[in-house]
Order: sequence, then structure tokens, then C-alpha cells
Amino acid sequence: MAGLKLSFNFVVVLYHVFMATCFCYSDNNMFPSSDEIQKLLNSLNKPPVKSIKSLDGDIIDCVHISRQPAFDHPLLKNHTIKVRPNYHPTWINMMNASKDRHSSSSVTQLWHSNGKCPKRTIPIRRTKKEDVLRANSFRSYGKKKSTSVAQPSSIDVELDVSRRYEFAYAYTRGEFYATIATLNLWNPRIQESNEYSLAQIWIIGGDLDTIEAGWQVDPELYGDTNTRLFIYWTSDGFQRKGCFNLECSGFIQISNKIALGATMSPTSVIYGSQHDITIIILKDVESGDWLMVLNDEIIGYWPSELFSQLSGDQSASLIEWGGAVANSEAHGHHTTTQMGSGRLPNQGYKNASYIKNIEIVDTSYTLGTPDVNLVMERGCYEILTGINDDWGRYIYFGGPGLNSNCP
Repeated sequence: MAGLKLSFNFVVVLYHVFMATCFCYSDNNMFPSSDEIQKLLNSLNKPPVKSIKSLDGDIIDCVHISRQPAFDHPLLKNHTIKVRPNYHPTWINMMNASKDRHSSSSVTQLWHSNGKCPKRTIPIRRTKKEDVLRANSFRSYGKKKSTSVAQPSSIDVELDVSRRYEFAYAYTRGEFYATIATLNLWNPRIQESNEYSLAQIWIIGGDLDTIEAGWQVDPELYGDTNTRLFIYWTSDGFQRKGCFNLECSGFIQISNKIALGATMSPTSVIYGSQHDITIIILKDVESGDWLMVLNDEIIGYWPSELFSQLSGDQSASLIEWGGAVANSEAHGHHTTTQMGSGRLPNQGYKNASYIKNIEIVDTSYTLGTPDVNLVMERGCYEILTGINDDWGRYIYFGGPGLNSNCP
């Protein structure tokens, strides 16, 4: 660990170090007992109405909607589930009606081929003992590294020396109630088991509250290199509160069709068929909750009670779209872990990974196309942006990792 002094110009990059997917544990928690592990598994794996074996080895438990992990949260003990949002703006219908017809509608989850969950249940990927044991400590399983949160000023920061976090993303600042974007789906190569690659949307409020959604390949978290849907949230700057998917209490799922953390299929092919998913993260202005929508399916929501800087009628102050990788620098140099398709953005459609139809909603509830700034790791993972009639605001991003320009 080493303190680094960073100027204002690097604050946005620095913020992402804190959002990187890693685990931080104390020595006392390195070797949990079997009883401790079982207690954790019992808290995460609720009694199912039905279970489905996925082709990738996952077990999907269909859990009654009222028995999901969210309601273990002390602030949600008496929460009334909102099966439909109070606020459904007309621009969502307009957006769906005008959606680019070349977008993929064939993306599904592998477990769907072996069954479906009944109404009034939600699909939850079962956490296994081996999932917990892959983490450095079971007490922080499913959570990101504990850090301080970057402020827009010069600060001293401790970084995780075991791996480096690298990014290629676009961002905009302001006051926002929603963002919409369509993310190209890929299966990037991961060199080391403690590395990952992802594409996502970040919603940020102040210096504490963050909401994330997208797809990721993360062998340490899931035990394989499949491309998986994920969400994340924190309300204390990645200290102790928040987690991936449903690995803690907080996010309330209402969909019986989509399992968070489950494998997405098919993924895109270089020079071949392209597949993508559309994600909307939207504030319900009547309740203050933040909704997650995948394509046309409302997955669930982050209740307002979870947050301090995204609660009530408070807006997001920063929105970002792009990719990230963890680079362990194994053998003393950059690894070949890919971001996106593994191709640099100047190679364009059917080669580079894209995020298209990027839009934001401001506090006057107006849908618009954002102006963006770009952040990248030149030579390793890069990004470019543009606007056209078919894709609106878009970015191409990604790269191969190790190469002659990325030693």
C-alpha cells in the first residue's frame, strides 16, 4: 500500500479505483469455520419453491418474492413490495418504439432452457461453499474492496497493490434522474483467476452512493469465465454497505424471469453476429427508489432508504458508461486480459465493443443526449465517441491488454 497524491485532473480516474471489483479482508477472517460458512450460506440461500439446474452448473432457486434477501435489511423489515413503479414516464415507451431495429432481441440466460420460475417468485443464483472459499475472506464475500471515497480535490489514497484497475469510459456531470444505454455483449479472455473484465453503467451520488449495472467476466466471484449480468450498490463509499447482485440485503427484485449473476447467452462474435442488452436505471420520483430495467423487463429496485445522497428526490451527480479490468501484472508485466471484444475502438462495428443509444434524463424529466468526456488507458484499453442518427450518442471501447504499446 502506498499513498498517492493526485491532482484534480485525475480525480475521475481515481474514483474508479474505488469501484474496482476486489476483496479486502483482515487476517482474523482468513479461515472461517464450517459453521460460519454454513451460517452465511443459510442467510443468502433462502428456501426455494422450485430449483432449476442451469447448463453452466448454476442452481437457480425460485424464492417467494417476500422471502428474498432484501428483507433481512433492518431498514426494509416493514417494506411494502412495489411490483410496479409509481412513476412510468412516457419517454420509456417512446424510446422502445424508436429503438434501433438492429439491436439484438435473442439474448437470454442459460438457465431458461431448463425451466422458469413461477409467478410471485424470483430467480436467485444459489451461492455455493466453493464460491465463498474462492474469496480471501467469507465475511466480505460479494463485496468490493474497502476504501476511502475520492473527492474533487487533491487527496491521499491507499491502493491495492495486488492488482491494478484500468478503465475506458465516458462520463458526464450534472443532475440526473435516469440513464439509458445499450451494451454490446462479449466474452473477453481473462488471463489470471484474480482478474476480471466488465462493461457497465455507473450512477453516482456525492461521494458515498453508487449504483452499477452491466455484464462481467469474473472467475474469482463466479468460478468460471462466463459472461454474466450483474448489479452493485454501495451507500458508504465501498466501506461495508452494499454488494453484488443479491449477495446481501438491499436490492429488491420483482422479476421472475431474470437472475442476477446468471450467464448471458449468446455473446458477440468478431466479424459475426452482434448481441446487446439495453439497461435503464431510473429514479421513481414519487418513492425515491431507483429502478433497474433490462430490455423491457423491470428487474427490481434499490429502495431510497438504502442511500443518503441518492435518496428521496436527490439526483445523481455523475453518470459513466464503459469498461474496466483488473490487471494483476502477473510475471512483472501487463496481462492479456481483454476489455470488451479485445479489439481497440478504432476497428469499429463487429470488431470493437460498443455502448450505443446513450441517453440521460435530467431533473425536469427531459430525455436528452449527453455531452461526454473520455478516460482511457492508452495502448491497453481505449475509447472513442460519436453521434449519428441510428445510434445517437455511442462509444466504442476496449482493447487487448498486453501488446507492444501496453508492456
